[in-house]
Amino acid sequence: MNKLRPAMNKLPSSLILVLAFFASAIFGPAVLCDSAHAADRPNVIYILADDLGYGDLSCYGQKRFETPNIDALAKRGMKFTQHYSGSTVCAPSRCALLTGKHPGHAAVRGNAEIMPEGQQPMPADTFTMAHMFQNAGYTTGLFGKWGLGAPGSVSEPLKMGFDRFYGYNCQRQAHHYYPYFLWNDNQREMLWGNFGLETEDYAPHLIQEQTLDFVEANKDHPFFCFYALVQPHAEMFAPEEVMAKYRGKFLPEKGYEGVDSGPRFRKSAYGSQSEAHAAFAAMVEIMDDDVGELVAKLEELGIADDTLIIFTSDNGPHTEGGHDPRYFNSNGSQRGFKRDLYEGGIHVPMIATWPGKIPAGTTSDHLSAFWDVLPTVAEITSQPKPENIDGVSFLPTLLNQGEQAEHDYLYWEFHEWKGRVAIRRGKWKAVRYNVAVNPDSPVELYDLSTDPAEKNNVASQYPEIAAELTELIKSARTESPIPKFNFPGKR
Repeated sequence: MNKLRPAMNKLPSSLILVLAFFASAIFGPAVLCDSAHAADRPNVIYILADDLGYGDLSCYGQKRFETPNIDALAKRGMKFTQHYSGSTVCAPSRCALLTGKHPGHAAVRGNAEIMPEGQQPMPADTFTMAHMFQNAGYTTGLFGKWGLGAPGSVSEPLKMGFDRFYGYNCQRQAHHYYPYFLWNDNQREMLWGNFGLETEDYAPHLIQEQTLDFVEANKDHPFFCFYALVQPHAEMFAPEEVMAKYRGKFLPEKGYEGVDSGPRFRKSAYGSQSEAHAAFAAMVEIMDDDVGELVAKLEELGIADDTLIIFTSDNGPHTEGGHDPRYFNSNGSQRGFKRDLYEGGIHVPMIATWPGKIPAGTTSDHLSAFWDVLPTVAEITSQPKPENIDGVSFLPTLLNQGEQAEHDYLYWEFHEWKGRVAIRRGKWKAVRYNVAVNPDSPVELYDLSTDPAEKNNVASQYPEIAAELTELIKSARTESPIPKFNFPGKR
């Protein structure tokens, strides 16, 4: 069929449709999928780092170490300076991404744990971005961390639009880089080399191998690869050959005393790390190397030009397991960290590259968030945008074509630590803390155009704007059927 394509391009469209019908009847849907790939619908690889801060990439200002492969993506594509995660913690951020709904409307709005393994599932009838790709004829794969439903629940990856899954179902299990097992589709793959105190199988290496295998296996027809990295979230572990590169370079070192034996060992509690600075740099290097290897695989297979890559992080930098984000300026000098709704908790890097489509070496200040990804790829794959979502396609920005629609506002909420809400409208950002214990907690107001570090609360200077955003916060969300995802009283 490949040899026929140049000739077919000269045929009348009506005759092409007839030929396509008979091709489908004779050869099956695989032919149509292959044709769809040729019809300018790219492979899509979405790379999601775990707790990587806005300042943790050298192309975003990191000075203590370099990320050359991710920087190369930025040089070949577009760097976003005003992109926001779905939430300030893992599970709701991923839910916002996959469903196109902000945390005030999404099914999963917090990290709700299920024992002994897994998190709060999404409802069985949830339509995800992976389902949409399947409808477009794509093969779909998830590699890395899930965190949106326990094993055996209605919300396992293979029930939520993914044809292939390899990695951690539970985000607590993903605390460990030498786990006892990983999930291979819906079966546990035991890692016997990690039992006892052994450290034979470094999980990111195994996940990387499976990701590359998936890309190679699907090189001839369109695929969606959700590469949900576990780095650089705690615990702070990296193989010795990478640790050795950084040992002694980031003094004074920071130590962390964790759990190294007993019943909690490798069961969510972080292990000890006496050289957390070196470990963090090593973990980021491994992540960067894996990105470089993935891009090299696309080039080797001749599909790099047919692939859209998006790289970002699920929330701001963490402060766990010994990580020292102030030392590395991981939040890019923004206020706050993971679990905050100040900029440091939700303002994340995003890079997009699609050779020949996205202008190389460009930067965009378009205001966007995770819930915009679904409508963007819906437009790319010619799929209908689901109803009742909050996302706005940023494809016009990516291609530098057409008129870019803008958000009226962006909204976030956090259900731990006494409850937090935040909203951004244009240059204004309103933040309220302690809303679960004080329904009338004061609003903080920041002008991000002049105060990106949120140092000056100007609510008293602009009371009308503060009041307007306070009312908008109340209307931005709907009540969740899950009580733990609601705040008592007024918001």
